[in-house]
Amino acid sequence: MRKNLKFVALKNGYVFNGEKIYVQSMLNVPSKDVKANILQAKALKEAGCEILRVAVPSCEDSVLVSALKKEISCPIVADIHYDHFAAIEAIKAGADKIRINPGNMTKDQLKEVAKYCKNFNVPIRIGVNSGSLEKQLLKKYGGPTVDALVYSAIKTVNMFEEEFNFFDIVVSIKASDVVKTVMACRKFRKLANNPLHIGVTEAGIKEFSIVKSSIGIGSLLLDSIGETLRVSITANPIEEIKAGHAILKALNLEKKGVEIISCPTCGRTKIDIIGLTTKVKHKLSGVKKNIKIAIMGCVVNGPGEAKDADIGIAGGDLVGVIFKKGKVLYKVKEEEILNVLLKEIETM
Repeated sequence: MRKNLKFVALKNGYVFNGEKIYVQSMLNVPSKDVKANILQAKALKEAGCEILRVAVPSCEDSVLVSALKKEISCPIVADIHYDHFAAIEAIKAGADKIRINPGNMTKDQLKEVAKYCKNFNVPIRIGVNSGSLEKQLLKKYGGPTVDALVYSAIKTVNMFEEEFNFFDIVVSIKASDVVKTVMACRKFRKLANNPLHIGVTEAGIKEFSIVKSSIGIGSLLLDSIGETLRVSITANPIEEIKAGHAILKALNLEKKGVEIISCPTCGRTKIDIIGLTTKVKHKLSGVKKNIKIAIMGCVVNGPGEAKDADIGIAGGDLVGVIFKKGKVLYKVKEEEILNVLLKEIETM
């Protein structure tokens, strides 16, 4: 196996090169409804989706790939599970990457997909999931263990590289168990240097997924593991995009968008910090500026603790102190805080 593969180039100039982590999501409306898929794809792109995955269950559904390519500039990953002919048609339709699951196709079928991907210069994502491992591996390892997941990924990568002479490979190893996912990705990284798409699969509804995904994805990114990510949420996929960028922002891996730091409030608080924070978040939801805003309950944890914030307020007795980079500017009445803060941000 090649150990020095540093990047995989997508068609149309998209490159994983260690300089950026790409946030990905997946369309969740029926593949046959092309119009609805296009509308959702545009909404996801607007929300910050950088790579878009779409289910292509049959050859006929490759029409969706070509339709999406005409409407949005976001790279399209065709998700193929069983029908290798669907993969071939998706490639012909302009897919930027093909995602396959090694447990759902025969070796001959995978070889055929690799041949077409090579001819069309399309990368392949090998997606290993705990819920769809090869039956022989489940039997050998006694279930979807960390070793079983890693072995499946390594075995498949070796097959593509050594037998199919195909090297443009991205790997994903996922389970709904956070610890298992992290351990498997770490073990794979020690054995191979293929780019990794990371995430915790089937992470559940928003409140559970945010916790599981932040722990899992965050742990891997802190280990410098992961070129693309997806936060899997049982909800509107726009929520996945928001969460993905929030994780990157929290790890200082992304330099765009508003970051709000705020205190949890206590008995010293004399203004409505919770309400104010909610309003600021709503007003600035679409702002792309790289700016850190502090909303603090009192002077104890105001300019001092939030001195690295670009701008902020510290609550007093029915007043707010406006400060920038820890330096106090002036006081305003509580009812004026929101408008004054927003005006200051507009000038920055």
